[in-house]
Amino acid sequence: MPDQPLPRALTILLGMAAAVVVLFGIREVASIAGPVVLALVLVIAVSPVRSWLAARRAPVWLQVAVPFLIVVLVLLGMVGILTISATELAALLPTYTTQFERLLADAQAWAAAHGISNEVLNRGLEAFDPGRVLGLVQILLGSLIGVLSALFLVVILLLAMSLDAPMTAKVLTSGGGSRPQLVTALGTFAHKTRRYLIVSTIFGLINAVLDMLALSLLDVPLPLLWGVLALIANYIPNIGFVIALLPPTMLALLDGGVQTMVLVIVAYSVINVVTQSFILPKFLGDAVGLTTTMTFVSLIVWTFVLGPLGAILAIPLSLLTRAVLIDSDPSAGWAQALVSGRPRG
Repeated sequence: MPDQPLPRALTILLGMAAAVVVLFGIREVASIAGPVVLALVLVIAVSPVRSWLAARRAPVWLQVAVPFLIVVLVLLGMVGILTISATELAALLPTYTTQFERLLADAQAWAAAHGISNEVLNRGLEAFDPGRVLGLVQILLGSLIGVLSALFLVVILLLAMSLDAPMTAKVLTSGGGSRPQLVTALGTFAHKTRRYLIVSTIFGLINAVLDMLALSLLDVPLPLLWGVLALIANYIPNIGFVIALLPPTMLALLDGGVQTMVLVIVAYSVINVVTQSFILPKFLGDAVGLTTTMTFVSLIVWTFVLGPLGAILAIPLSLLTRAVLIDSDPSAGWAQALVSGRPRG
């Protein structure tokens, strides 16, 4: 009696169960998996530099050293700026205790004038306790120290992957005869990831510079810190703008009052709408190949699995998953249409 194929529903259920097991397994080793994926994405981002050097017959050591140094210098620069700025922020916040108290008193007076219950108001005001804000800053600084400790692992992984990059490229090229679909899918993943990172970085830098100029004109403290935050948040799909907006908005409220806060919100919104909604789609096009729903789901899933680093790497991780599980399978056209919103041609 010939073997009967498994029902489609059972296959889907088994696949979902396997995915849950794998995701929870990755979550258990997130401190290792996160740096590995970050190093892989960074190596892919600078691979055009290596290809350019190889085309000009540069020595192999130069093909390895130049991309590696570019990434390391960028990482060290960002970590240095964040460290100095976060330290300044921790020292600056205690000076706003009086402003906290004045804002709370004004809020109480406004609420009383509009007939809002004191009990409801007091519960809401507890969330604005200056001690809690300072505690949040300490947590953020602790997280920064964790990033610094992981940076050594990222650099080591970067060096190892950079050393292997020339050979890996040759192996993938030679595998085109036996596994053409997989090789093509991995090549597409690298191309889309690289395009996404380059375009997002360019527009993230534009956003960061414009945000810094706006904050400087409005005399909001630490514009460099908020500019770097805007650049990093630009890689977080869907909610990155809100993450970049909230801290400088709160600081603007404390430092300059409600009017300055409103102006910061307006400036950020105008800059974001012009660059992200009107200009960016023309350059990025269909590089990501994920529907809005799949992008948001990937953000939730990878943040759950890898934490904050998963939010930043959500798009590259989803592209890698799509390449391995969908694009490499000729019979998965329906799944490709589902995640991209476009039928396989």
